[in-house]
Amino acid sequence: MNQQQLATARRSRAITTEEVLLILCHSVTQVLNNAGNEQVTYSPMVQKINKTCLRPDIGCFVLFDGGFSGLVIINFTAESAMEIYRKYLLSMGMPESELAQFHTADEVGNVMGEIMNQIVGDFTNKVRVQLRTSITQSQPKMMAINKQVQISVNTTLDQPQSRRVTFSTENHNIFYLELSMDKTEFIKLHDFEDSELENPDDILEENHRDRHSSSHAASRDDAHDDLMNDLGI
Repeated sequence: MNQQQLATARRSRAITTEEVLLILCHSVTQVLNNAGNEQVTYSPMVQKINKTCLRPDIGCFVLFDGGFSGLVIINFTAESAMEIYRKYLLSMGMPESELAQFHTADEVGNVMGEIMNQIVGDFTNKVRVQLRTSITQSQPKMMAINKQVQISVNTTLDQPQSRRVTFSTENHNIFYLELSMDKTEFIKLHDFEDSELENPDDILEENHRDRHSSSHAASRDDAHDDLMNDLGI
C-alpha cells in the first residue's frame, strides 16, 4: 500500500452538523440531569430548518466562535421552564416557599440563563476533547417573550445549516433546541486517544484536599516548632 492509500485508509467517516448537534444534545441532558432533572429526553428525529428564532415563553441564545462559528437557542414553554427551574433549586435545598411562582420572574430567567451557560460550557469542553478544536462562547441572553423573534448570524457563517431538536421533561413538558452553524466536516487524519473530560467538581474537590493537606502539614510543623522551642532546641 502506497502512502496515499495509507492516508486514505486511516480516515474514518466525516463528522458533520448532525454529529455536532448530538454532542450538544448530550450536554443538554447531562447538565439538566446534574441540575435535578433526571428524565429529560430528546427526540431521535431532527428537523432541518431555514431560520432560528426565539419563541414564547422563554428563549435563550448563545453565540460561539473559533474552530467553527454558530448559534445555540433553547426555547422553553412556561411549563417546562418552571419545572426545570423548580427542580434545580429544590435539588440544591432551596425551600419551596421561596421559589418564584411565574416564569416571567427575574429569578427564573437568571436560573435558566445559568443552566444555559453550563450547557454551552459543557458543549465547548466536549468539542475540544472530541473534535480537537476550540470554540468560545458569548454570555447567554435569556428573555421572557410573548411573540416570535428571529435571530440570525447568517452574515458571519459560511453556508449556515440549522437544526431543531425537541426535548421532553419528566412531566412531559416540551422545549426546543436550535443550532445554526457553519457547514463543515471534521475528518480524522489519523487515530488518536480520546482525552478524559475535565470535571470541574473533581478539580474543586482535589484543590480542597490539597489545601486541607497543606493546612494539616503546616499545623504539624507549627506544633513541632513549638515543642522544639519549649525544649530550648
